Amino acid sequence: MLTSVAIVEDNRDFRTTLKNFVDEAPGYRCVLACDTAEEALKAIPRALPDVVLMDIHLPNMSGVACTRRLKEICPSVRILILTVYEDNERIFGALRAGASGYLLKRAEPGEIIRAINEVRLGGAPMSSQIASRVVESFHENPRALPEEQKLSPREEEILEELSKGYTTKEIASRFSISANTVHTHMQHIYDKLHVRSKTEAILKFLG
Repeated sequence: MLTSVAIVEDNRDFRTTLKNFVDEAPGYRCVLACDTAEEALKAIPRALPDVVLMDIHLPNMSGVACTRRLKEICPSVRILILTVYEDNERIFGALRAGASGYLLKRAEPGEIIRAINEVRLGGAPMSSQIASRVVESFHENPRALPEEQKLSPREEEILEELSKGYTTKEIASRFSISANTVHTHMQHIYDKLHVRSKTEAILKFLG
C-alpha cells in the first residue's frame, strides 16, 4: 500500500529534491507538488494525500494559514511542517493550526521519510531541536488546569516523553512498565484534557 504525499514548497530546487526523496523511497509516492498555498488549497482537497509536507514561508498566504485552512477543508489529511524556522512562535503557531509534526529542512532524507510514516500512523514527529524547545516551554509555562483535568505525576512524565518524540515502546522501556500501561496512561491523559491525539494533548497542557 502506497503512502501518498503532497508537497507545498515555493523553492523549486528544494521542491524537486523533496519529490525525489519521496518517489525514491519504497512505498511512497509524491502525488502533488505546489509552490503556493493558494494552489495547495485548490489541489490537495481533490488529491487527498495521506501526508502533506508544508513549508511555512510561502508567497502571499503563509504555510501556517494554509495548514489551518486545509484542516478545516479536509481534516483527515496529516500535515508535517518542513521549514528552516525554529522559533517558538512559529512552532506553536503551526501546531495549533493543525500540523501533526515539525521538522527542520536540514533533516536527513531518511528522517523525513520516517517522519512521514509516523505522521501517517498518527504520531507527532519533531526534529530534536524542536522537541527541546517544546520541552523547555513545557517546563517554563506549566498550564494551570482545572482540578478535574490535572494530570498525575506519571501522566505528566509520559506527556513530556511524548513531546520529545518517544514512541510508546520507548516510553515503556524508559519507565520499566508495559506498553499497555503506557496506553492506559495516554487514554487517561486524553480523557482528562478532552483531546484525541498526542499533539493536541501537548498543546492543551502547554496552554
